[in-house]
Amino acid sequence: MSTILEVKNLNITYKNKKKNVYAVKDVSFTINKGDSLGLVGESGSGKSTLATALLRLHPKHSTVITGKANFMGKDLISISEKELLDLRWNELAVVFQKSMNSLSPVHRIGEQIEDIYRVHKPKATKKEISDRASYLMSLVNLSNRVYNLYPHELSGGMLQRVSIAISLLHNPKLLILDEATTALDVVTQGQILDEILKMEKEMDMTRIMITHDMSVVSSSCNKVAIMYAGELMEVGCVEDIIPNPKHPYTQGLLSSFPSLKGEKKELRGIPGYLPDLSIKHEGCIFATRCKDVMDICRKIKPVKKIVDNKQEVSCHLYGGDD
Repeated sequence: MSTILEVKNLNITYKNKKKNVYAVKDVSFTINKGDSLGLVGESGSGKSTLATALLRLHPKHSTVITGKANFMGKDLISISEKELLDLRWNELAVVFQKSMNSLSPVHRIGEQIEDIYRVHKPKATKKEISDRASYLMSLVNLSNRVYNLYPHELSGGMLQRVSIAISLLHNPKLLILDEATTALDVVTQGQILDEILKMEKEMDMTRIMITHDMSVVSSSCNKVAIMYAGELMEVGCVEDIIPNPKHPYTQGLLSSFPSLKGEKKELRGIPGYLPDLSIKHEGCIFATRCKDVMDICRKIKPVKKIVDNKQEVSCHLYGGDD
């Protein structure tokens, strides 16, 4: 199976005159063609920071990014601005949180789609763009009449569908969905997730789904990466991690959600708060909130281990650190 994206030792630091914020630390993961990776964690864990770094959308004067992100043979972190512009929205696309709000309120949907399409294909005819838009509209369950409407004439769910359709205009190899369904009601969210799965099969697409909702990952992804305070705690297949989480943070996340199978269970939150990311922590970043914390956790950062030949876990509970 061919590799689409390989991220190695990625670090992202926000800098200002007063202090540095270490938002993402030593993150590594691989996505193969056809994968759907759910990136999960609390708000402030660094999920969106990671996504925008892959697209190089951070301001250069206040952000330091190190490491590698090999996307189809090109390092997204070090390639030239021109190479990146050729890739962005063409081979690599994103649907941001509340991306529906980025649509111009004074232009029809069709006009905006035409402008966006011609960024990469300036000589495209109106019919070519209309045909492509019509196909994508049907894929996200919208009628062709939407093409001639203004954004204020559409519901939130319809606007989010338009945003997804726009991200697919040039049939990207990798699509990043950053909390793309969070602001929607449960029924609409479910419909859009079904449409995303349909698109993956029809367009041979690979996806990163950024969310804080484990149920979204369980129903729409085959791999999951658990992120806390800028670090990956656990990575593996959904079918392994959801029923049998190894890291105490993953266990805590799953305990705070209703059962994914419908049976009754006691919901328990994770006590405490995210740590101050302007401070470099010596031991495990999760130690102050962990129910299984040991002395070694406060002193030494755990190394990644493969547990049960399945999950990659960063935790002292699984030995090898003595």
